[in-house]
Amino acid sequence: MDTAYLIDIASMLLRWLHLIVGIAWIGASFYFVWLDNSLKPPKDARLKEAGVGGELWAMHGGGFYNPQKYAGAPKHLPDDLHFFFWPSYSTWITGFLLISVMYYFQASTYMVDPAIANIDSMSAVFIGLSTLGLGWVVYDMLARVLIERSQLLFALCYGTFVAIMAYALTHTLSGRAAYIHVGAMIATAMSANVFFWIIPAQRKQVAAMKRGEVPDPMLGKRAKQRSYHNNYLTLPVLFAMISNHYAVTYNHEHAWLVLILIMIGAVLIRHFFNLRHFGIVQWRFPIAGAIIIAAVLAWIAPAKPQVQAGKPVPTLAQVHTIMQERCAACHAEKTTLMPSAQGGVMLDTPERVQQYARRVYERTVQLKNMPLANATNMTDAEREMIGTWFAAGAK
Repeated sequence: MDTAYLIDIASMLLRWLHLIVGIAWIGASFYFVWLDNSLKPPKDARLKEAGVGGELWAMHGGGFYNPQKYAGAPKHLPDDLHFFFWPSYSTWITGFLLISVMYYFQASTYMVDPAIANIDSMSAVFIGLSTLGLGWVVYDMLARVLIERSQLLFALCYGTFVAIMAYALTHTLSGRAAYIHVGAMIATAMSANVFFWIIPAQRKQVAAMKRGEVPDPMLGKRAKQRSYHNNYLTLPVLFAMISNHYAVTYNHEHAWLVLILIMIGAVLIRHFFNLRHFGIVQWRFPIAGAIIIAAVLAWIAPAKPQVQAGKPVPTLAQVHTIMQERCAACHAEKTTLMPSAQGGVMLDTPERVQQYARRVYERTVQLKNMPLANATNMTDAEREMIGTWFAAGAK
């Protein structure tokens, strides 16, 4: 069976599984933060006597629910106690396998961009893997040192670190690989929080109860802090994960700043919802977040094509010739570099070139992210011809 086809199928299945387990993790994270922030002190004396610090009444699917949270620990350990860690671990494992198939196994295509840095595939893979480990070490160090002193100071320091990494990666790897690795770096820290802090704290609490001891309240406090960090980092990670579909962001001259500003906007929006769970409604946060994101999108909007006076307009036949030489290997009924026509776009006839004229112009001239990694060596003169042809009406 063709290797390219196997890679394509592996990518599809891993992406699907990654999405499924990711939804489970994010859903649980959002639910428990909402639940924790929405609890009210119990009015029932029996609940107070049992040590319940907060409760909530809710309805879902036609049923009534009454979740309760103990101020410390229950007097008796229940026989059936559920932990929530497999969605986190599964999300990281499937994500790492996916990034390996898509980027590490195809580094020369997806990670290396000679126009950005003259590095080889092995160096690109090493940079990618190192980013994941370094991201966790720095995050954990900052959290240990600053988390008890000032959450705001921690956020500023960690945000600065992410910005530095984004700048470094966008000046070393291809824009697409840089964005995905910033997201993977943050996601690695999130999953490591579960593995190294949240679950161990929970197991220590259970172990203390089994010994007949009162669990250390600091265990729960620190685990909760890490859980809240994960909650705030979710939206930035999700944007980084979908960014590979939107080259207008990662191919921008200041791609690192585009990414950081959009992430800041996402954090502000998430902060609004977290406050709202407490009954605190402060619209300044989502408005500020939306303004930041809208301003970035306006800033990176591509300029409209223009035809220079007195300049000859290339013909459809000339543009079709360029497509045959530079694009048909991946966009034709019978491809040679890919298992099938990517995105369903075929450019092997003049009629098809004209049909996809706008997409050809956007990808080869505005964004310059096609051909992929410029594997077929499209020249600047050819891109200019395509731009002039499109600006003149693509006839």
